Amino acid sequence: MSITLSHESYLGTRSKVKDLPDGSVIETFQKLNYALKEDNPLNHFEFAMKYDDVQMKFYQVVLKSIPVKDIVDYITAAPNSKYSRKIGFWYEFLIKERLPIEDRPVSNYIDLIDPKKYITGVIVKNGRWRINNNLPGNLDFCPTIKITDAISKVLELDFSKIFHKISKDYSPETLKRANYYLYKKETRSSYEIEKEEPSPERLDRFVSLLSNAGKEDIGELLSERSLVELQNQIVDPRFSAKAFRDFQNYIGQTTLNYDEIIHYICPPPEFIPDLIRGLKNTAVKMEGVHPIIRAAAVAFGFIFIHPFEDGNGRIHRFIIHDILSRDNFVPPGMIIPVSAHMVNNLKQYDDALEAFSRPLMNIIRYTKNEKQELLVLNAQDVEGYYRFPDLTAQTEYICKVIETTVSRDLPNEMTFLQNYDDAKDLIKQRVDMPDKLIDLFIRFTHQNNGFFPKGRRSIFNMLTDDEIEVLQSIFRDVFQ
Repeated sequence: MSITLSHESYLGTRSKVKDLPDGSVIETFQKLNYALKEDNPLNHFEFAMKYDDVQMKFYQVVLKSIPVKDIVDYITAAPNSKYSRKIGFWYEFLIKERLPIEDRPVSNYIDLIDPKKYITGVIVKNGRWRINNNLPGNLDFCPTIKITDAISKVLELDFSKIFHKISKDYSPETLKRANYYLYKKETRSSYEIEKEEPSPERLDRFVSLLSNAGKEDIGELLSERSLVELQNQIVDPRFSAKAFRDFQNYIGQTTLNYDEIIHYICPPPEFIPDLIRGLKNTAVKMEGVHPIIRAAAVAFGFIFIHPFEDGNGRIHRFIIHDILSRDNFVPPGMIIPVSAHMVNNLKQYDDALEAFSRPLMNIIRYTKNEKQELLVLNAQDVEGYYRFPDLTAQTEYICKVIETTVSRDLPNEMTFLQNYDDAKDLIKQRVDMPDKLIDLFIRFTHQNNGFFPKGRRSIFNMLTDDEIEVLQSIFRDVFQ
């Protein structure tokens, strides 16, 4: 089995670090200072726990391949060592088998993963190994998120101060109109990412969903019943689901020669119930974690599980809003136009998705049967990739999206609407036109960089050339 590791360690004559194009790291430690006590798998495993990234899918494969007797002997030789206890915990957690060894009741509790290096969840004390299980999930689903410089930078920002400034800079009426406008824009953008043009009824349903985000219990929201209802409300009724998919799904595209390029193979359907149950557990265990991090973990966890044939992307983006609202990250009634930012920067969004899918496509094996249905040939080998995803890149992406959206996009939207209202009032004072015509004039002039387009002159044949000139000057004075 081939496993892509984010950090590999080796012993050599001198220390060096090599950063690879895919973001992974190969580090060489000077053998003189880091020599192993013995050259056996468990010594290497302990070394990996000390210096490599936490990589649960790799841990699972390694521990499963080591004889139980060797593991027991290793732990018994240093029964109170924190690494021996971690090995014991990891074995029983990942392999789901109890080791024939006594509990460690006299040792102090230690954290399983370093909270200074990783996002952690609510601590569950394991008395057998005296371990603080601070993982953000369980065996069904447990993401790993490293605390990188990019993530730390965003977590240090005072977003509440930014929201407070927005509420002070704009009138209550402008804020109210802006929120209504942004709910509509966010809805259209979420569908636009999927290259869909929804009916007005479906748009209204999605707006209603967004306006009620965060009000349902998180465990209930991520139940099959609730997710199916959510899917039914946002997709074309002809493609509504009655349950999670029971077939193998994948994401791809067809070329001009009718060849198919497969970008991502979703988890086999038999994995979905456990994965969703684990995702629900992660959402609960991450209560108290920064809302942006929690939103990223749950939303990207959902999109990679892909439990439906249609609607996964919109639900994924709805979950982001749900958690930001649920955790009181945004003021009541306000929405951050996350999808609007995504649709204007699709390459970055695609890169975040491919950061997870690309390594999988290097190790998964598949074929198609006579009905052209895709079949995964090594499901058990890649199961750990779905259950223990490294969502660091996706979390960095969401951090950047929300930072940019809150600090730049949202104020820009508010300023635009304020300017729109000001321009509309001034235009109406100069020419008392119906509101619909004023809206058209502003839209055409805005689209043409501050100049009313000659091609639209026939629509406004009731105006003189001098009036057109005055009105476009009003627009430029306000907006520019």
